[in-house]
Order: sequence, then C-alpha cells, then structure tokens
Amino acid sequence: MKSDVEIQQDVIDELKWEPILDASEIGVTVKGGVVTLSGTVSTYSKKMAAERAARRVQGVTALAEDIEVVFFAGTMHTDTEIAQAAVQAIKSQASLADQHIQIKVEEGVVKLEGQVEWEYQRNEAKKAMENLKGVRSVINLINIKPRATAKDVEQQIAAAFQRHANIDARNIQIEIDKDRAILRGTVRSLAEMGDAVDAAWAAPGISKVENDLTVKLADYPGYDD
Repeated sequence: MKSDVEIQQDVIDELKWEPILDASEIGVTVKGGVVTLSGTVSTYSKKMAAERAARRVQGVTALAEDIEVVFFAGTMHTDTEIAQAAVQAIKSQASLADQHIQIKVEEGVVKLEGQVEWEYQRNEAKKAMENLKGVRSVINLINIKPRATAKDVEQQIAAAFQRHANIDARNIQIEIDKDRAILRGTVRSLAEMGDAVDAAWAAPGISKVENDLTVKLADYPGYDD
C-alpha cells in the first residue's frame, strides 16, 4: 500500500507530465488516499487535464477538485461570445450535428441540455466546450434516450467488462434500474473504477451510473504496490 506522501509525489509527477500544465500552479494534498487539488489555472481545459492526471495515479481512492479558472487581463470573453463559439463547436462535431442540444452561458459557466442517443455523444459535447476561451465550468445536463431492455443492457455491460483488460469482472456486480446502471463490488485502483464506470456509461439507454464500487488494494493477494 502506498503512503499518502508517496501518492502525493506521484500526483505531482503526473501533473508535471501533462504538457499543458504548470504543476507549480496546482496544490496537492492527500489524506487516506483522498487527493485534493487546489490552485488557479488560466483555462478550463487545464483544470480538466489536472483532474484526469490525478485520477491516473495508482493508490488514489477519491478526488476532491478545488481548482479555480482565473482569466488574465485581455483574455475575458462575454457570455454571448462563448455561446456563439459553443454552438459552432457542437455543429463541428459530426456525431452531434443532428442532435437536440441546447446551450446556455452565464458568467462563463456553460450549461448543456437536451437528448442524445449515446453516452459518447454526451461526453463529446462536454469535451467540445473544454477548449473554448472564456469557459470557467461546464454543467452537462444532456440526457440519454432509453432504447434497450434492462436485461440487454446488463448483458452488454457485463460483456464489456469481460473484454476489458484492466477490469476484473468477477468482483463487480451490475444492476439495471430503468435508465440507471448500478455498480457494486471492489476494484484494485481508481483507474479500474473509472474504466468500469466508463464501460457502463457506454451502454445504450444509460443516463446515470451509480458508482458503489470501492478500492481495496489489499484484497488482491500477490498485488505488488
């Protein structure tokens, strides 16, 4: 098992590995495997990059993100300019061009609403906002249109777990409740947890994933930390 000090150093090193980040701008504290990121960055994409970097680190059991996006003089953009850029960003994505997505911008916070058929489209819409100038945060309220039966969805998620090299499907239980997937059991790392959640999100008709998985490194005999 890694100590909090070791996890902290690994997160700092991972932040340094991200080419768009200045690791000196981001504070990292760790307590009981829970990582807290703080500080200020100049773009929302940097904030997301820092979060993804921390999640990749082995031993991280949870992440609290308190990074603030602060713009420098001359880089401010009006909500109207951001909204116009957001509309163009959505239109430029082939998978989103014919989807019903509404955009609202208030004080740099972009809110996305509407419906799409697949979770990857929902994610693409959010990612399209990340690099827009002037964006402070993105609230993704886009819904997924339900299409498959609960049994079909459960089988598809289970099959996805079996195919995934980083997921030990034996330790994860799946329950489907209407358009919600509930995951229970144990995983070996926060990264494996993220892979399992992503796989569940990829199933057709799923609009919510309830993550009741826990990270239990010590439960895996022979695990070499």
